[in-house]
Amino acid sequence: MSTINEYLESLSGKSVAVIGMGVSNTPLIRMLLRANVKVTVCDKSPRERVAEQAAEMESLGAKLMLGPDYLSKIHKFDLIFRTPGLSPNTPELIHAVEHGCELTSEMELFFELCPCKIIGVTGSDGKTTTTTLISEFLKEAGYNVYVGGNIGRPLLPDVSGMTPEDMVVVELSSFQLMSMTRSPNVAVFTNLSPNHLDYHHTMEEYTAAKLNIFTHQQQGDRAIFNFDNDITRSLSKKAPAESMLFSRKQKLEEKGVYLRDNTIWLTNDMGSREVLRLDDIRIPGVHNVENYMAAIAAVDGLVPDKCVRAVAKRFTGVEHRIELVRELDGVRYYNDSIGTSPTRTMACLDSFDQKLILIAGGYDKGVPFTQLGVEIVKKVKTLVLVGATAPAIRKAVLDAPDFKASGLSLIEANDLSSAVHKAQAAATAGDIVVLSPACAAFDQFKNFMERGRVFKDLVNHL
Repeated sequence: MSTINEYLESLSGKSVAVIGMGVSNTPLIRMLLRANVKVTVCDKSPRERVAEQAAEMESLGAKLMLGPDYLSKIHKFDLIFRTPGLSPNTPELIHAVEHGCELTSEMELFFELCPCKIIGVTGSDGKTTTTTLISEFLKEAGYNVYVGGNIGRPLLPDVSGMTPEDMVVVELSSFQLMSMTRSPNVAVFTNLSPNHLDYHHTMEEYTAAKLNIFTHQQQGDRAIFNFDNDITRSLSKKAPAESMLFSRKQKLEEKGVYLRDNTIWLTNDMGSREVLRLDDIRIPGVHNVENYMAAIAAVDGLVPDKCVRAVAKRFTGVEHRIELVRELDGVRYYNDSIGTSPTRTMACLDSFDQKLILIAGGYDKGVPFTQLGVEIVKKVKTLVLVGATAPAIRKAVLDAPDFKASGLSLIEANDLSSAVHKAQAAATAGDIVVLSPACAAFDQFKNFMERGRVFKDLVNHL
């Protein structure tokens, strides 16, 4: 289908199910209903929890299937749009496909219909900052840029207004990539470590989902990989199109981006050149140096270096990513609620040159905390634990080889409010308090954004 209108016309007479009334699907539902498509919205939430949204959907003409049995009749539809949070390996979806149903998603359809160049970013950590940097570089260079995907904004409703000269930058989660049959023109793989094992069950399935960021690329496309990450370095050899590496730890002789003398360099077919001095980067942390490297590799040939430097000098970061909330009584409070995995939290700890007061714990994704325990013992003076994973993180810390000699203080809290107040009580002038949970937020919050905003509200009311 060459246009969104032609696609919508092709749905005439078909029954369509949209699973989930979340952020990514609500605009899709509205678009389908405006085109007079027969839509049934399926959501596991009981009606009382989504009453206002359900009433809006019904007023627009949608039928609803809500509650625990929301998938019981899914096999009766011609076309199913799944929410990213529901695996395509769910038995009801497998059964539906076996009975002739077509299974797709908002992102898959967008890739089919998008008329312009797509730059996609995935990885276990750093996706959102890298996605944001790429989009800022492109905007500085004068492009009309659309940013979306897992970063929180669905793009399908915008596709009718896009032109071939525009640029799209999408953050892609493993949930979205799992069933993708197309890859972006430029694919960025920031890193890979165990994550979301509650959803994917095995590291092999998680990795296989991520591979779709580049496996369907064509001649002339480009895939970018982290040389310093063992997994992504090995995956770079599987790229069907041009492969480009970035490394913070060593100079690269081949095409790529690397660090030398506190400066980010780039090597391509035209030779090597300086692109950006680290002194010009305003956001803290070596992981953000890597995010800059990945973004610079993504826009090579599209954006002049002066645009990269202009963005670096003004860009202060993305909300919930080592975000300074306030300073009170000589104590600085940082919100790193995006720290939803041990590797993210370890990167946060590496961003400071002193021992921290750390608030950690949350929803259990089935990820081990062994190495996190070792790093906490090295870099944390007081650990405030909260949430479902508090016992597991505590055990990892107690089992760390140097725990007894570290002097680390362990505190437990019933909720985030209690954790913030206990952290404040433990802090003295010169200390840094950081929320970086190493876990998802679903045990107590809707998502990491809500957790971060609650944390900032609590800190601002101290």
